[in-house]
Amino acid sequence: MVQWKERIQLLQKTEFFSLLQPKTLRTLIEYTEEVSLPPETYLFRAGDPSTCLYILIKGSISILVSKEDSKGEEEIARYVEGDSFGELDLLTGSPRNASAKTQSETSLLRFPAEGMDLFGFLSKHPTVGARVLQTFLVVIAGRIRKANNLLKENSPWIQELRKQVYGDKLTGLYNRTFMEERLPELLQNPERPVSILMVKPDNFKQITDTYGHEVGDQALVRMASTLRAMAGARWIVVRFMGNELGCILPDTDRNQAEEAARGIQKAYHGIDISDLTRGAPFQISVSIGIAVFPLHGTDAPTLIAKAHELPLLGREQGGNKILFPSEGGET
Repeated sequence: MVQWKERIQLLQKTEFFSLLQPKTLRTLIEYTEEVSLPPETYLFRAGDPSTCLYILIKGSISILVSKEDSKGEEEIARYVEGDSFGELDLLTGSPRNASAKTQSETSLLRFPAEGMDLFGFLSKHPTVGARVLQTFLVVIAGRIRKANNLLKENSPWIQELRKQVYGDKLTGLYNRTFMEERLPELLQNPERPVSILMVKPDNFKQITDTYGHEVGDQALVRMASTLRAMAGARWIVVRFMGNELGCILPDTDRNQAEEAARGIQKAYHGIDISDLTRGAPFQISVSIGIAVFPLHGTDAPTLIAKAHELPLLGREQGGNKILFPSEGGET
């Protein structure tokens, strides 16, 4: 049996109680009890109500969840002497989402004790309770930050999640949402220009009207592939909407953006889609709208809107145009 002094020392060693003063801990001790269990005994099972947290005095506890095939359980965590668990469930009042089972002779400190209620404790000792809740929140916030730091951008499942949220399934490019969220991060320093290019085929409707929308999709995939190959790691390429593709060019001023746009036009003219058009020759023509930070705007929505409206104007002027909002016409 652990004596009161030893219980205070144990609490001081745990993450959740280490920041509390001895006077506060002495009050807490009145609401704790020691629990002893033999090996292979369930402390609680998934779905049980969350009425307390535990601090492991000796032994070890396995946290178990049901396997996907519902045949048995698998261990997802193991706690040893000095560890605490069940804190978040206690605060939220959520049912246990996993089971806890002893692996050896085990002794634990339970808070609050059997028959006692956390909110009853908080009502009876509001000052102590406020300190305890503050400590819990600080520690939980720290755990969340630590967990976030572990989620590296190059981890496979993070990449898959990004693909689902920000990826365009047809072209494999980023989507409009990615462009709208990523661009503001790049518009921080007026000394470092950023150019936005919107690329739209002038004669895409001719492809779909003559050969069908499926052929149009295949042609768009080739346009996207060509643009992605040109971009390399320098540019961010997205499918903005429909057959309109967008590019973010960091550290690119007006003249450099115009040069890049002419290169895109030349590359698109060279795309061969004769296998899609039943052997008939077809040259893709594109008009490109360009908006440059901070020359044409200082925020992402303004720059995107200005660049987006220009390719249609270019098509109306005969196609194969490169347009800037400041001139309102062909460069």
